[in-house]
Amino acid sequence: MRTDLNLPAQFGAVKDDDEQLLWVGKPNFTVFMLTGVPFLIIGLLWGAFDFFFATKMFSGDSNAPLFFAVPFLLLHSAPCWLGIANMVRLFLVHGNTFYAVTTKRLMLRSGFWGTDFKTVDYDKIADMEVNVGPVENSLCVGTIRAFSGNTTSKGGRIYDSFIGIQQPYEVFKKIKGISVDVKTDWNYPNAIRPETNPGYGTKYEKKAE
Repeated sequence: MRTDLNLPAQFGAVKDDDEQLLWVGKPNFTVFMLTGVPFLIIGLLWGAFDFFFATKMFSGDSNAPLFFAVPFLLLHSAPCWLGIANMVRLFLVHGNTFYAVTTKRLMLRSGFWGTDFKTVDYDKIADMEVNVGPVENSLCVGTIRAFSGNTTSKGGRIYDSFIGIQQPYEVFKKIKGISVDVKTDWNYPNAIRPETNPGYGTKYEKKAE
């Protein structure tokens, strides 16, 4: 398992003083860029339709005024420009994207103009899955997705994902193991079960392997 703990500075701004980094990694560039391809394909198809429409509009048989036609086509082609812009964004964001597993939570760092952090506490994780598609399998990477209860307006699940990481199954098992240990410790503090319970005040310590 890749445990590149030479990268703790990437999370220094949000890491608690008593929090330990157990694993840090970053997404595979190819897999990370492929996440934008579906939107890009839709945008290019939309743009191809608009290009065909533009050739007809600006042909000699059309009397469409340019002051109306050009702004209309630029606005109507927005999905095409957004699809291309999203690929550029992914390219620029990749270098600032890191994932971490700590003794308290999952951490995700990203951002282009600035640096954005997102954390997922273990007690919020309701479901996890690991996906290894054909491209990921050929690159020996995979994607871990964690569901913590967030949904879209239509009820669809919103996942927090570690995209294209190395040794995904090992990282998945590590997260599952830590999550069970931490949830158990929070609910039933090891040092004082079960007569008195002043609350969670223990510290998770990684077992020697």
